[in-house]
Amino acid sequence: MGFGIFGGSAGGLLVGAAVNLRPELFASVLAAVPFVDLMNTISDADLPLTPPEWDEWGNPINSVEEYGWIKSYSPYDNIQHVQYPPIMATGGLTDYRVTYWEMSKWTARLRDETKGGLFVLRMNMEAGHAGAAARFERLDERAHLYSFALKALGIQDAQPISHHRE
Repeated sequence: MGFGIFGGSAGGLLVGAAVNLRPELFASVLAAVPFVDLMNTISDADLPLTPPEWDEWGNPINSVEEYGWIKSYSPYDNIQHVQYPPIMATGGLTDYRVTYWEMSKWTARLRDETKGGLFVLRMNMEAGHAGAAARFERLDERAHLYSFALKALGIQDAQPISHHRE
């Protein structure tokens, strides 16, 4: 049994790249607003955040070498045709940093091109990059993520820990 992995935004990129490299290591994957479609996003100079990101990520438009680097780890472009662990990806419809179609395309491609696996997309239709603004809605989002991970890890009927002493 593997372990769970969690990452959001650029951390979601790391999670996606890691699961592509060694899917057998993981029992569950949580990717919150994951930056997973690098080639399309970082190649689109019309997106407001793309040109400033070239200093950090590289510019695949002007450099063949940087194109190769980015493509080599882009989660969307490196999905393997093997068994993947259960993956839950989340997004926000109004997120201008990591647009909703990145995790939507990634989830659809995982479903189409891998062997088995449970791939869930949870889109918040009223949120941006940070998820829900209201406290209880944020807690609800986290509860969905953690319950997905616990179920994938086989911990679905665990009893709560009592905080009182007997």
